[in-house]
Amino acid sequence: MKKYKLSNLQELESEAIYVIREVASQFENPALLFSGGKDSIVIAHLTRKAFWPAKIPFTLAHIDTGHNFEETISFRDNYIKDIGARLVVGSVQESINLGHAVEEKGFNASRNALQTVTLLDTIDKYKFDACIGGARRDEEKARAKERFFSHRDEFGQWDPKNQRPELWNIFNGKKNIGETFRVFPISNWTEADIWQYIQQEQINLPSLYFAHEREIFERNGILLAKSEYNLTRDTEPITTKKIRFRTIGDITCTGAFLSDAESIDDIIKEVEVSRVTERKTRSDDKRSEGAMEDRKKLGYF
Repeated sequence: MKKYKLSNLQELESEAIYVIREVASQFENPALLFSGGKDSIVIAHLTRKAFWPAKIPFTLAHIDTGHNFEETISFRDNYIKDIGARLVVGSVQESINLGHAVEEKGFNASRNALQTVTLLDTIDKYKFDACIGGARRDEEKARAKERFFSHRDEFGQWDPKNQRPELWNIFNGKKNIGETFRVFPISNWTEADIWQYIQQEQINLPSLYFAHEREIFERNGILLAKSEYNLTRDTEPITTKKIRFRTIGDITCTGAFLSDAESIDDIIKEVEVSRVTERKTRSDDKRSEGAMEDRKKLGYF
């Protein structure tokens, strides 16, 4: 009798597709949060496989800070066109104009935290009852606390001490009026798993992930891209270096690192020997020891 055995990637794929299909079965109006980063692209790919040959049954939602890398927005628009999905964009600039959010000032100003306001406004505007996200437990300690089905109260807030138990593969999406859920199908994936899966499935990504020459400057040990949104001091000279990005987010807080990895094979080798996590290059996570958890309690991704 032939033994049926799944590889690590096949097990992770199967688990994620099961979670995505549970979202479709348990919620009335779920959305898929899509930033144009590698994790949300993998989620979108898994969702296409989950419902193939039908199209993705969820609306894709991007919370746009207005201070994104041009490459990300270009990739997002082309990707949405290619797969024929519906995209809604929540605008942080619109939240600022409406007085719902206050823009930070100064050299370290960032719109990243303001995404929380826009995300909650977008959830309310489109009446989403669940948002599928690409967060993984290996990224950051606050994300390690998230369940697959993570409950949010009627204000969109997360209480890590008041989450539903998840026994085996039983997920409880029951909610009261106004409450919502965040769902994380790739919680158990690592950064290396993501890259190996991208290689296996031949998934296209924004060029930012691959080593290229770029004008950068250093602040507090983080290499930030030269941009009209990043003010620089006289003590922060602009230099051109060969870099790539391990995460992609708001340009004011997304750091690069020196790299020669120009292909997925090179990146997998690089990730395998890396001694630091990908979030170490994010200045927004360095604002305090519990920066991510504080943001998540307020309704962040």
